[in-house]
Amino acid sequence: MKMFEHQTRHLAPRSKKVYARFEIAYTLADFLAALLFILGSIMFFSEAWTYLGTWLFLIGSVLFATKPTLRLLREVYLYRQGEYADLAGAVAPPSTDSEPEARARDDHKSER
Repeated sequence: MKMFEHQTRHLAPRSKKVYARFEIAYTLADFLAALLFILGSIMFFSEAWTYLGTWLFLIGSVLFATKPTLRLLREVYLYRQGEYADLAGAVAPPSTDSEPEARARDDHKSER
């Protein structure tokens, strides 16, 4: 299983629930960030509201930065729910033996 593949969200009911929760958080962060940017933009029309508008821009920017963080956390979480063999295979150096040959050699060793 690879990260950022959408089929990982359909593995188990728990994975579906986790995926849905992260999607809600992602959408909420997106919506709030856009709302704060709109309000901040409106506040820049008045000198008296510029300071608060600047803070809304900053908070909106943090929320926009939260979006990829949520996506990465979701993918790492879902990845950890899957097969660790894939992760080990990605880290381990490639074998020079083909899989059938290695299996045959292992079978032969176990017969001894």
